Amino acid sequence: MIKKNFNRKSLVKKVHQNIGFSKSFSSKIVDSFFESLVSALESTDKIKISTFGTFKIINKKERIGRNPKTKVEAKILPRKVVKFKASSYLKKEINR
Repeated sequence: MIKKNFNRKSLVKKVHQNIGFSKSFSSKIVDSFFESLVSALESTDKIKISTFGTFKIINKKERIGRNPKTKVEAKILPRKVVKFKASSYLKKEINR
């Protein structure tokens, strides 16, 4: 059995099927949602979506990493990453 990822195109198709908007308008809705999510994360560092989960920006410090193939050490620069923690409701729904 081949597993298929649920990507942006699949999400646009689901919005189109469930709501009935055109595919181009559904695409604009999905794009607008993700743009809003990113801009909100840039300004607040944390977004909580009820019954879904929480997105949070974490600041990672500079560290020394190693290439697993060549064993060469390299400096990994400080950066921001997005963490996601699923809500208890979402966890229950997935495991039922």
